[in-house]
Amino acid sequence: MKKNIFVTISQSMVHKLKPLLFIITLGFFSLGALANPKLASKQQIGMFKNSTTCVVLENGIVSYNTYIKDAVEKHWKYTDFEFIDQQEFQKRRFDSKYSFLVLMKGVYEKDPGGVGYNYISLVLGDKAMDITDMPEICSIPFAYSGDNETYFGYAIPAIVKFMQKHAVNLETKRFLIALKGLKYYNGQIILKNKVLLLNKNQMAPDANTAEKIKTVYPYYFKLLSPEKIKTELDTDPINTMFNFHVGPTKETGSGKCFEMIFDVEGNLYYYNYRMVTNENKDGLNLKDLRYIR
Repeated sequence: MKKNIFVTISQSMVHKLKPLLFIITLGFFSLGALANPKLASKQQIGMFKNSTTCVVLENGIVSYNTYIKDAVEKHWKYTDFEFIDQQEFQKRRFDSKYSFLVLMKGVYEKDPGGVGYNYISLVLGDKAMDITDMPEICSIPFAYSGDNETYFGYAIPAIVKFMQKHAVNLETKRFLIALKGLKYYNGQIILKNKVLLLNKNQMAPDANTAEKIKTVYPYYFKLLSPEKIKTELDTDPINTMFNFHVGPTKETGSGKCFEMIFDVEGNLYYYNYRMVTNENKDGLNLKDLRYIR
């Protein structure tokens, strides 16, 4: 709820404050332009529980459709669900009896350099004209806009499981999640007997060998290709975690990178993002690994 604050100021003070007020107002507009969708209210979370979740399939992205269909059919338990295409999404998205698991393409935020990011989003149907204003249950960064090369298949089952756990947490922890976002999950105790599967193609230069990693992370880990990570995860292992990284492509060269650590049960242990610079290279780095110890 917004509060009105009345302050009496002399004319001279108003004149002096005008430039500052203009800068502050401009700042609010800038923040609004970069903001993520609004988090669903408690009432909307209740509506989501009773909705039918429509899994929106992509035009022309066969691999994504294959992975999301398989993961939802195996692991989605929270609501009834069905698969729909983009055209049906446009028809249904204004109706709150539906929720949507949908790939949002570069619409949530853009860096000043024009870099856009794709998210797997779980949102509730709403009268909002702009899809970024649809009430959000959960959004997970997934890829850079236009990136068709990053291998993401092994992460989708855990993401589908996590979104349901996150929806349950929203019922009682909405205030804290609204304050912290996905960083709400940081700092959980990680059992020492878990194995951490690290994508060797997505490590920062300071953490791209086993020797470097062991200087800060004393527990069991494996440096693997994404294909081998998927092979291991396909065996339904227990006590297994893995990193999922979203970073710049060769074409973009700059922007944010996102670091996530999931386990096979769909628990999120770590979430962070930062701008990629010459001094702060892309990839999971030693600072990230120190945090999840």
